[in-house]
Amino acid sequence: MHRSAMHYGGPSAQWLITATFVLASMLGVTRADAAYSCADKDKHRIELTEPLNLGQFKLQLRDYRYCGGYETDFASRVAEAKAYVQQRATRVNRPALVLDIDETSLSNWLEIEQDDFAYIPGGPCTLEPGTACGDLEWELSARAEALKPTLELFNAARFWGVSVFFVTGRQDRFDLREATARNLKQVGYEGWQQLIMRPVASTGSVSDYKSSARKEIEEQGYKIIANVGDQQSDLDGGFAEKTFRVPNPFYYIP
Repeated sequence: MHRSAMHYGGPSAQWLITATFVLASMLGVTRADAAYSCADKDKHRIELTEPLNLGQFKLQLRDYRYCGGYETDFASRVAEAKAYVQQRATRVNRPALVLDIDETSLSNWLEIEQDDFAYIPGGPCTLEPGTACGDLEWELSARAEALKPTLELFNAARFWGVSVFFVTGRQDRFDLREATARNLKQVGYEGWQQLIMRPVASTGSVSDYKSSARKEIEEQGYKIIANVGDQQSDLDGGFAEKTFRVPNPFYYIP
């Protein structure tokens, strides 16, 4: 899901992380702190105050991301989608799979960590320590990494004869379409049926836009057997046999 539409509880831009980047494991995304210690997880319990303490919550988010919980939960949910797609692929005419992009197919964790969970729409994104990362420049840089379970689902679906459509909330402007397509291809997503991006002048809810896009796919004669996304707004509105929501506690898009 594209973060420009989100409701976000992040701090202001001056809260930034000094980071050293190394390769992650199963999800194939880059970790921003090689020295992160999971030994302190039990110290990061959230106090039940009103409202919850933001600093404590961010510690728990990092524990979840760096200490294996996110990888396990993400892979488990995508495995369910993969099993369903395999089961249904030969039982319907012109089967299709719909995938969201951000935090479903591609990981923006480098940007998220760089900005300490804040959403910063404009400005440069060099990923230099102590600097903010503007969301648009991040997307135009095409540096997001593949979420490996989804890439495996994508390749399996194509092998089984399922057409794959990407439906994203990223705006359909020429430079961003080119960068998004290039990013997808360079991390291994090759041979999709269509990349559907939200028109710049589009209004209304995310779920209305995405359900309308799925309706248009089915009006082309496809049967969407599975729809995979990280937000409930990716999945609401019908036009899919079954939906699968992968975990994303890092931001929320209604």
